[in-house]
Order: sequence, then structure tokens, then C-alpha cells
Amino acid sequence: MEKIHGSGSLYASVLGGVFATDANQVDRETLTSISRGLNSSRELLISNSDRCGAISSDSLSAMSNGVVVALVGRPHWNIKELQDHASREGHASALSEAYGKYGTACIDHIEGPFSALILDPNDNRAIAVTDRLGLQPVYYAELRNGVVFSSSASGVLGHPAVGKELREDGIYDYVYFHMVPSPVSIYKRIKKIPAGHLVELSDGCLNQKNYWTPQFLEDNQEDLPALSEKLKYLLKESVKDATDDYSVTGSFLSGGLDSSTVAGCMSELHDNTEAFSIGFSAEGYDEMAFARITAKHFGIHLNEYYVTPDDVVDALPVIATSYDEPFGNSSALPAYFCAKLAKDHGMARLLGGDGGDELFAGNERYAKQGVFEAYHKIPSSFRKYMLEPVIRHLPKGTTLFDKARSYIDQANTPLPDRVQTYNFLHQHNPAEIFSSEFLTAVDTDAPLRLQRETYSRPSNASTLNRMLYFDWQYTLADNDIRKVSHMCAVAGVEVTYPMLDERLLRFSLEIPSNLKLKGSNLRHFYKLALTNWLPQETIDKRKQGFGLPFGVWMQNHKPLQELAYNSLLELKKTHVFNNGFLDHAIELHRKGHAAYYGELIWILTVLQLWMEKHSR
Repeated sequence: MEKIHGSGSLYASVLGGVFATDANQVDRETLTSISRGLNSSRELLISNSDRCGAISSDSLSAMSNGVVVALVGRPHWNIKELQDHASREGHASALSEAYGKYGTACIDHIEGPFSALILDPNDNRAIAVTDRLGLQPVYYAELRNGVVFSSSASGVLGHPAVGKELREDGIYDYVYFHMVPSPVSIYKRIKKIPAGHLVELSDGCLNQKNYWTPQFLEDNQEDLPALSEKLKYLLKESVKDATDDYSVTGSFLSGGLDSSTVAGCMSELHDNTEAFSIGFSAEGYDEMAFARITAKHFGIHLNEYYVTPDDVVDALPVIATSYDEPFGNSSALPAYFCAKLAKDHGMARLLGGDGGDELFAGNERYAKQGVFEAYHKIPSSFRKYMLEPVIRHLPKGTTLFDKARSYIDQANTPLPDRVQTYNFLHQHNPAEIFSSEFLTAVDTDAPLRLQRETYSRPSNASTLNRMLYFDWQYTLADNDIRKVSHMCAVAGVEVTYPMLDERLLRFSLEIPSNLKLKGSNLRHFYKLALTNWLPQETIDKRKQGFGLPFGVWMQNHKPLQELAYNSLLELKKTHVFNNGFLDHAIELHRKGHAAYYGELIWILTVLQLWMEKHSR
């Protein structure tokens, strides 16, 4: 086993690996090329044997029989022998031990945030796996004679046989989702492993497998006080484990339920707690007042920064091009400034509050879907032959009648399709947005097929729990976690997610749906459990999010307009979009809904900036 120096300054925990039938394809030069794409700030372990080789920043095991195992993250084991082994000899060695005993079922015994490679030339097998919530990503590309894996697309691109050609479907997916969801990527040759999945190359065949699907329970007989105490205990334990080096650890604090919970637990575990918050001088976007309420309630020192339009102009080109794939969630920018603020104050780690909404039902769309699902309790014959014909023949242009028609249309759209009702690519025909030449290479039905497959995966699950699981992939793994983890890496700090602790995940599965969400009362159980501990203003606060007022600012801020409009002009040269629509998007923003169409202009601007750098 050798060591090589990290070649960049972004990521601490990374891995990579190659498995090939031709041993000449697995040499130090190839592994070094992959390592350069990993942008790790740490010294990397590197090992290769006959037909396989791996790189890891955290833990690497090269067995005497030629098996090579790489593992990164902060995992733990559900078998004491393996946990003890990991404590003595490292997690990769423990995984090697587990693989020897249990074969591919060894994955069932490792939990928490991790990704791993098992490269076994004896059985002609290569396995790559990411954790149950996709906190540690894995990208891969099939080679003519094997497969290459990496923590990043850039690492996979380091292999000389993998080209940088973009997928037309990948660009379409980006505009649809504002990111490119697993298992696909923006590149034709590269895929990524979805949360709770593994990829196995065995006897020359490469297959993706779902190794973990949650089993939701609806018949928990524990009373509310007992469940509440268990929740509070698990929250405190998860934060305790995430602050093992407290002296350099701070917390994100938006003032919402999750960040307030994490910061509050941290303040009870440690003195002189530091938290970091971002504000905006724009009506309807600034939540600093709630962050201050939480800070005062728990005695936390709050560090504040107000993002300005000039900050966006300066940072957006850097942020947009820093991602492996185009990433259009505009809250990435405030996340970056918050992480940078923490770094400037000496923090090496931040605790993120992400995940509570998706475990305990805190997003407004969960309650909204209940309103539509209620429609189907009306007898179908009455709906079909009496109610709907009457509603559809009412005069158009009347607000009440138009809302009634819209309600029926949405209620008759099944889940998960209904979630995308307000998607740009459902509000506008794809042929209106994209050029006809581009659309000939795109399967426009693929995004909905992908979502339907994910939504239907859990067995015997309620509508709410299916939506929660759905969001673990699309809202967490492919979006919020990617956003926060990458922005923290760019700023130079580590991030952990106490709300996504494995114990809290398992506990959330035991909470009945009607206790998680009661009518329109989001996070019903969670709020009851933490009442009289969190500030009442936090409990009562309406869900707002961490959005950036880009569309609002762009109305009057000339440098932002120039950045965005120039980017749209450059997109005209790509022949991807209908040029008339790009002009129309500007008019829709100016004369229509500034926030909604500002978001469209944002994702198009990010795409152009990203493509200008990465598709050359």
C-alpha cells in the first residue's frame, strides 16, 4: 500500500477504483490520474493488485488474497465484532472481514454515512455501494473490459477511457429537476448509484441493485410521552456523536425546526456554542429574526451575514462551475456564504439540519396531497358522471370555477406525477422550450418513469410514507445533501447531518403516518414532542425554506441582469433551446411572476456557465 498527496483542495473523504479483466489497465498511472480528479485535500492511500486497484482518503485494505477494499465516511456496524474490528484496524479491514464471512450480504451490517468498494479478482467481482440515504456519492462508468468507480464524476473522468461527451437526456433532466438525478448523470458514459443501492460487476455483467428499502410501521403501540422521550434522546445522541471534536464545530442556524433542534442540542451538550446564519434584504425571504429567537432561547452566539446582489454576481460563476454536474438549486449560494462565514470564524465542521422534514413530514406538499387524495373518497360514479361534467362546463375566467377545474385535474393526476404539476416542463410544452433537433435525442417520458419507479418501491406503505421515501432520493440525496456538502467543501469545512443519523431514520419508520402528519398540521408528532423545549415561535413558524431572492433582485439590479441575459444569449449558440423561448423567458420574468420565472432564468444561467467550462 502506497500514499500519494491529494491534488486539490475541496474534498476530504474520497475514494476511487478500477476493476478490469486486463491487468495492464490497472496501474499506478491510471490510479494517479483518477486521484487527480478527486480534488482531495488529504493524503490518499493507494493499492493495486492483479486486475484491480483502489484509492481512499479514509480507510483502505489490501488482503493477501488480492481483494482490495476502500471505504470512506463515518459508518458504524450493527455487529459488535465488526465494530470492534473497525476500531482496531479500520473500517475497510472490517468490511473485508465481513465480506469474507457474509459475501455481498456484508452490506447489511454497515450503517450510517459511507461509500465503499470491494474489488475481488478471485471471484471476478467488483462491488460499489453508497449508504441508505446517499450521503456519500459514488459515480461509475463501464469500460470495455471492466469498470471504474469514484466519489465524483471528475474522478471517473480521470480514467483515460472515459470521455466527457454530454447526454442530451442529461441536459433535459437538469432543466426538469434543476439537477441531474441518480442513476443517470450529465455525461454519456457515467452513471451514479442511487441511495440504498449498489452496483455489482460479476462475470462480466454490470447490474444495479436496491439493497435496502424501508419497512414503515403503522401499528406502534407506544404512547406519545414515551415516543417523545425517545425522540429527544436520539436527537441528543446524534448531535453528541457529530461533535466529537467540539472545539472546531459550529452549526447552521436558519431558525427552522431542524437547525434550531440541532443548535439547541449542541448548546446543551457544550458551552459557548457557535451558530451561523444568512439573511437577505428582501421581503418574504429573510428568516434572520427566527434564527435570533433560537439563539437567544438557547444562549447561542449567532454569527450573521447578509447576502447581497453583488455577492451573487461575484460568486455565481465560481459556484456554478464548481459542481461535477450542473446544479440549479439557488439556495446553494447562501449555503456557500454560510459555510464561508463559519470557516472565517475558525470552524472546521458544521452541523447541518437537513433531513427532519423528510423523516417526520414537514414539507407542505405532504399536506397538500392529502387534500387531493380526499377527492377519491367521493364515489367514482358520482365524480365521473355528475360532478366533473358540471364543473367543466362552468364559465371560464371566474376564479372560483377555474380553481375547481384545477383541483379536479390535479386530483385525477396520480402520484408521484402530481408533484410535478408546477414544473416548468409541465407548464410549458418541451417543444416550446427546446429545439426540435435537440428533442429528437431525448426521451421526455423518462423523468416521470424514474419517479414512478422510486415512489412505488416501498411495499405496504401509506401515501405519506411513499412520498417521504421519494423525497429521500430526490430532495435529500440528489439535491439538498449534494448542495450543502459541496458548498461546505468549496468553503473548506466538513459537514455532518445529525437529523439523518441511522437511529433517527429507524425511529422515524416506527411513527404512524397519522401521527407524523395530522390533517394539515405538518410534523405533528415532532412539534408535540419538542413543545416547551424549542421556542414557541419556532414551533409555530410556517415552513419557508432557504431560497435566494434572485428573481426579485434581478428586476432592478443591472449587473445581475447582465450576467443572466448574457448567459441566455450564449445558450442560443448551443442549439439546445428554442431561441424564441429564451427571449420569452426574459419577458415572463419582467412582466409575470418574478420569483417563479427568476428561478427558470437562474437554472438556465447556471447551465450555461457550467457548460462553458465543462463541455469544452
